[in-house]
Amino acid sequence: MPSPNDSPESDRDHPRESSAERASESDADRPRDSDGERPSEPKNEPAADDPRMNDEYVRRLPDEGVTVVGVVHDHPASVHRARAVVRERDPAVVALEAPPLAVPLYETYARESRTPPTFGGEMSAAAQAAGETDAEVVGIDAPTAGFFARLVRNCRSAGASLGTLRRVASGVASVTRHALTCRVAAAVADRTSLRVEVDDPVDHDCDRTDPPAVQARDEVSQARRSQSLLRAFDPPRPVRLRDETREECMAERLSALRERGETVAIVGLDHLDSVAEQVEAD
Repeated sequence: MPSPNDSPESDRDHPRESSAERASESDADRPRDSDGERPSEPKNEPAADDPRMNDEYVRRLPDEGVTVVGVVHDHPASVHRARAVVRERDPAVVALEAPPLAVPLYETYARESRTPPTFGGEMSAAAQAAGETDAEVVGIDAPTAGFFARLVRNCRSAGASLGTLRRVASGVASVTRHALTCRVAAAVADRTSLRVEVDDPVDHDCDRTDPPAVQARDEVSQARRSQSLLRAFDPPRPVRLRDETREECMAERLSALRERGETVAIVGLDHLDSVAEQVEAD
């Protein structure tokens, strides 16, 4: 989720890259069962009263055939909710807040036998559930040709200064490089047995071995803290221009996907209301 700082991109938009060796070390540090493997979560359907299935973080738009799931990136409660809603809805399409170029990497992560997958957080968990239901997985986030065109229009309409334009361009260049890195990592994984972790996972105060109630409480606490910060600090204009354009493009893409059938979208909590409202208004 974007932080209210002065940088042109959030940590999620411009993650640090990891080598294959670093990925292996990271995996080695995670909890393992008695056989030396990381334990998988049960594959049965979640109980109706599971606190991680927080309706506050889900927008159901039955008239549009779209369900939008809000997440705290890499949080175990969000990972669970993303996977569970995809299984529950059995959609034709699962749309990720990820660039189309990055989707093959999440699909690669999703092919492992562990549930949820080791890497990729809620995005690979949703992709794994999509594979179980034969749903198509698509990326709806920037960079895309449509995003670049709309961003230019929005910058012109806003009368953005040269300094703002430079910082917008810097942020867009960063996320474009990251998307290309994801695509290369997916190609490497397809051709070798090498598994590359591109994104360093976000650290949280709980993990998926904690009880559901503990996960849910921690997620709510983090979400409220983030929302309080966003209310207290206006994001820099370049960040605001870019994120508003991203949300417009994601909503437009979701509206177009309705022709293919029911769609479940996975987006960061800070984008949830804006994207859902724009889809509903379309």
